[in-house]
Amino acid sequence: MSIKKKLSAVIITGIIISGSALGFASDTLPFSITADSEEKEQVEVNKNSPKNVIVMVGDGMGLGQMEIARLLEGGKNEELYMESLENVGLLRTYSADNFVTDSAAAGTAIATGNKTYNGGIGVDAAGEEVDSILDLYQDAGKKVGLISTNTVTDATPAAFGGSAADRWSGQEEIARQMLANEYDVLLGGGKNYFSAARQEGNGLIDDFQSKGYEYVTDESSLEAAGTPDKLLGLFNESYMSYKTDRDELNSEEPTLETMTNKALDVLSQDEDGFFLMVEGARIDHAAHAADATGVWQETMEFDRTVEQVVKWSEEREDTLVVVLADHETMGMSATEPMDMEALKNIEVSPEYMAQQLEKDESSGTFTVESVKQVFSEHAAIDLTDQEVDEFLSNVKDNDGEVYAAYRVGWEIGSVIADHYKVGAVDTDIRAESDTGGHTGNMVPVFATGAGSKDFEGVLDNTEIINLIANSVKPEKETGEGHENSNGKGHEKGKGNGHE
Repeated sequence: MSIKKKLSAVIITGIIISGSALGFASDTLPFSITADSEEKEQVEVNKNSPKNVIVMVGDGMGLGQMEIARLLEGGKNEELYMESLENVGLLRTYSADNFVTDSAAAGTAIATGNKTYNGGIGVDAAGEEVDSILDLYQDAGKKVGLISTNTVTDATPAAFGGSAADRWSGQEEIARQMLANEYDVLLGGGKNYFSAARQEGNGLIDDFQSKGYEYVTDESSLEAAGTPDKLLGLFNESYMSYKTDRDELNSEEPTLETMTNKALDVLSQDEDGFFLMVEGARIDHAAHAADATGVWQETMEFDRTVEQVVKWSEEREDTLVVVLADHETMGMSATEPMDMEALKNIEVSPEYMAQQLEKDESSGTFTVESVKQVFSEHAAIDLTDQEVDEFLSNVKDNDGEVYAAYRVGWEIGSVIADHYKVGAVDTDIRAESDTGGHTGNMVPVFATGAGSKDFEGVLDNTEIINLIANSVKPEKETGEGHENSNGKGHEKGKGNGHE
């Protein structure tokens, strides 16, 4: 069912298209979109406007995470590639209902230009559905793609590709919306949300394939896929694996670099241009555990992907690359006594360590012996009996039940961070935080290429869409919603009580 699309609550001041790209002969386009008006005005064409836009999101990647990655990678003289980009700024990240945002609200602000409440995806603060920049690109007849090491149906990718009143209960609906909207490339985790078990007996993979998608499930099938018109890759039932765990797990998942390279091959077939969002999501997941080793590894993989994309874009003059974070997680920082060598020697994630703990059937919690063994074997830490007791107390919820492995991993990571002097917020703050330890700190934005000069200074995250929207031509709004290049309105959420 097509739902009328709304662009209220945001002023898109720079939607300027190259006339040659979209078939216009004149140097002006007779439209602009404003929050409460349909007034027409003449807008001069920006001769340097990008045909392609690539937005790269380091989830949870604050300046502290970047500093930790830089130091562990090569020491104080090391430089991340993204730091070399010529335009640099800072983003304010607060949401509509809190000075600390979650990933759903932050993703919505970046993708749509609207502040929303924490947990809201693709909706404004009143729960009304709003368009994303990806929608506008598709409306203009351009190819679009989403990549994430998270599930492709959660938070950041979902904010670009759908809408839901609640991120925690909306992933199945987001999967259905992505099927209806026929985005050209979808790569990441979250296969479970497309399954028959989560889709009331009607799995979505066959439906994608019937619409012409090539479906891939591992690195080898992705590399063998060639350049199909449409590509769906789901490489894990849930999140994609941490880089630190891939060898231990014998993972056949592609790297972020491999996924991005394939997406560029597919999307660049469109001579009219494309929009691509690439998310390094597990930086945030590692940071929730105060896992400096994981932050280092995930940030470096993201940074290598940035380098790959920028070098691809430098071979042409029509591409804007924007690199940013959506928020900061756990207030992480590199402290003077931080033991970098010990952190570099850790070879698996805290979540993997949690999965190696053994339960005591009588007590329902982990055995003391397994706790000591896991910390000793994987982190070179010999816990005292008191530290073990504190750990066992911290891995239980208010009902006395042991947390899921990822949450136990948070506690393991915090013990390691404490031992090796990694700067991070106290675990009590994390426990009392609805976001699991996000902070309100400003985060970086870098940009290069066509149209990048305005990505400087202190910006609000809602300004990103205004700075990149000049390469999109929206269709006129109708009672049935905008039609995309396939003649079908974008499928959005059904309101979920917010209509």
